[in-house]
Amino acid sequence: MYSFQTKVRYSETGIDATTPVSSIVNYFQDCSTFQSESIGQGFSTLTKRNKGWLLTSWQVNVNRLLKLGDDITVGTWAHAFKGFYGERNFIIYDAVNQVAVEANTLWALVDLETGHPTKITEEDQEGYEIEPPIDMVYLPRKIKMLQDYTRLETFRVRRSNLDTNNHVNNGQYIQMAEDYLPKGVFVKHMRAEYKKAAVLNDLIIPKLAIKDNKYIVELCDEGEITYATVEFVL
Repeated sequence: MYSFQTKVRYSETGIDATTPVSSIVNYFQDCSTFQSESIGQGFSTLTKRNKGWLLTSWQVNVNRLLKLGDDITVGTWAHAFKGFYGERNFIIYDAVNQVAVEANTLWALVDLETGHPTKITEEDQEGYEIEPPIDMVYLPRKIKMLQDYTRLETFRVRRSNLDTNNHVNNGQYIQMAEDYLPKGVFVKHMRAEYKKAAVLNDLIIPKLAIKDNKYIVELCDEGEITYATVEFVL
């Protein structure tokens, strides 16, 4: 497992001084990036090969809230490579080494010139040690939108939403979706499915469906094609 230690910062918390899921996802994205850079599989190396890892889905289970000032250890490891896809687990331990958050992700290796998935080679895997997956219930990658939903106010993608790929960052979709949750709720589980990359000035049409303790937010384009779907279980 690759890991780093940190402290929950004020800038990473919300109005209740705890971390929203989007901040947790940012910890995880940083951790996987740090690992890839440390083994020579970072952004610049992949770019030279005209390749990039495209995140297709998240599953995040939150056992307890992370609060301002908490000392945490963020860890990650790859647990499978097959065909075009790689799977990666993430974990956050608190100061007494209890699991606060656990997660799974599915990634596709993409040819940057064609935009199509490309088979993972030995070179692409070099440096990643395959470790056993977390013992947890693995939910389906695909999220089905409910038929009864509300269409919400549209907005456009800003520069602050973009990452080095000039697409909306994966965590930004989750942050957008969080705005439609009730104030002060504790999100126990989150799933996100990514289908299309939004770019600068794209119009985003949010749709919200609520059933019992489940909130599903679908972020679509003007043609009703989905960028991302995010499911929160409270």
